[in-house]
Amino acid sequence: MNFNLTQIPDRTKKPRNHGLTMVMDKGLSLEEAKNFLSVASPHFDILKLGFGTSFVTPNLRQKIELYQSANIPVYFGGTLFEAFLIRNQFDEFVSVIKDYGIKHIEVSDGSITIPHAEKCGYIEKLSKIAVVLSEVGSKDAEHIIPPYKWIELMNAELGAGATYVIAEARESGNVGIYRGSGEVREGLVQEILTKVPSEKIIWEAPQKAQQLYFLELIGCNVNLGNLAPHEVISLEAMRIGLRGDTFHLFLDKA
Repeated sequence: MNFNLTQIPDRTKKPRNHGLTMVMDKGLSLEEAKNFLSVASPHFDILKLGFGTSFVTPNLRQKIELYQSANIPVYFGGTLFEAFLIRNQFDEFVSVIKDYGIKHIEVSDGSITIPHAEKCGYIEKLSKIAVVLSEVGSKDAEHIIPPYKWIELMNAELGAGATYVIAEARESGNVGIYRGSGEVREGLVQEILTKVPSEKIIWEAPQKAQQLYFLELIGCNVNLGNLAPHEVISLEAMRIGLRGDTFHLFLDKA
């Protein structure tokens, strides 16, 4: 850090296995990505090329190599996995992953219906070639999954070989673990945490109020995802009590 302050909570050090910040790149240019890395690379851990943007992103290979050269793992959004799957192109998806040197894979079923045993089968296969992040929850705001089912799905997917489970929220933060207003489904979250280790869950939390909720509930080393690139520094400051929302959260607790 740039100067000394006492009573700063201990952040896990990179490479982290929890306390992760996952960023969504929805179309940064190569120059924008370089500028982003120059500021934020110490403070985020993994980058998702959002939904299916990697299919239409110019200079895709160079962008992936740029992030990887900064020791930032890159993965394709789960929507791309689903797009290959619904077209019966799973083997081609695996070939693409290998061709681009991707070491992390998101397995999701937010846009299509996959029998859960089949989804776990894909997780098991893909975990042999990459770190799997499996997303739980639907992108359909009308599809409400009861808490016991979230727990059952998350634990089954971890058991199948997923390293982390991602709690679905979309990039807007208004489905899955959130209501349409963006408000956290607190009872759902707290019930999940009774049965699933918090270190294994990445909570999609694109909105500041959502990030604050999880920091207050779990602490500075909660795993948070779907951050916009320009929010990384702000989040890191908030994680350690250097933003008004968390200013008093860690005082006399470090």
